[in-house]
Amino acid sequence: MAVTKSLSIFLFIAISCVAVAQAANFNITNNCTYTVWAAAVPGGGSRLNPGESWNISVTNGTTGGRIWGRTNCTFDNAGRGKCLTGDCDGVLECNKTGTPPNTLVEFALNQYNNLDFYDISLVDGFNIPLQVSPTYNCSSVKCAADIIGECPTQLQVPGGCNNPCTVFNTTQYCCSTGAAGCGPTDYSKFFKERCPDAFSYPMDDASSMFTCMGGSDYRLVFCP
Repeated sequence: MAVTKSLSIFLFIAISCVAVAQAANFNITNNCTYTVWAAAVPGGGSRLNPGESWNISVTNGTTGGRIWGRTNCTFDNAGRGKCLTGDCDGVLECNKTGTPPNTLVEFALNQYNNLDFYDISLVDGFNIPLQVSPTYNCSSVKCAADIIGECPTQLQVPGGCNNPCTVFNTTQYCCSTGAAGCGPTDYSKFFKERCPDAFSYPMDDASSMFTCMGGSDYRLVFCP
């Protein structure tokens, strides 16, 4: 009986370790002086008052992951409402991407060569400064410039600085013809000069993509 019990305990520990290894934890903290409604796909959403944090677990192998913040939201008890920026179809628990402008963290876990890929993207514009940092010894990425305060007049919207594709909806800004017809513009240069490590337009330099060994957890801070 003792051997059986010991074996059961060993199997439980082994299975638990495998389960932990198959998911990455994202700790999301609001360091802003105002409330942020954090959003994640996959993950859902959560209201974060100043100083509050939210943890989500994301399965390794996930691609196309996104985390962003929403501002000036109102939700009823059923989780229905709207946000000034980053709204995701009027629900607290997001299951689709947000409405521009929104500063994005994008990620794909345990991909080629067991690497995680992550970045900050301003392709959808900017609404909240943020930073993403792996727990492993990998690069931290931050975009904390005063983009809203310096936003070009044509891109200014309440609560954020919009992206030129949403504003003008042209091939030049939306890169709808692919890489051959897509290059930097004065608007993308505005974003790139202020946050050089972030993607500024759809076909931006690949140096804005960062990698870390799979198995890392991540910390994301609004208003770092």
